[in-house]
Amino acid sequence: MDIIDTIKEQIENNGILLYMKGSPNQPQCGFSAQTVQALMACGERFAYVDILANPDIRANLPKYANWPTFPQLWINGELIGGCDIVTEMYASGELQTLVKEAAAAQSAG
Repeated sequence: MDIIDTIKEQIENNGILLYMKGSPNQPQCGFSAQTVQALMACGERFAYVDILANPDIRANLPKYANWPTFPQLWINGELIGGCDIVTEMYASGELQTLVKEAAAAQSAG
């Protein structure tokens, strides 16, 4: 399976997926840390991929997503954005709604 197929599968199989540097417990950059804080505050489980441990994904995801930076939050197969967008959405309450709907859909599916 090539790396693009792997990325597509990860996105399709996880309703809430964060591509980040490090892990939620040990973020390896400030932007990943801020994004994780906003996501965790929504109170739902989410999947993550450590791009530092997956150099092929790190190299190819920006091309696939047409988004050059990390972290990248994907919800229901759609790229939501990076740190700035996620933290703005959290501040407005939009992120919590999106995350709760995705978690409910995932547990129902």
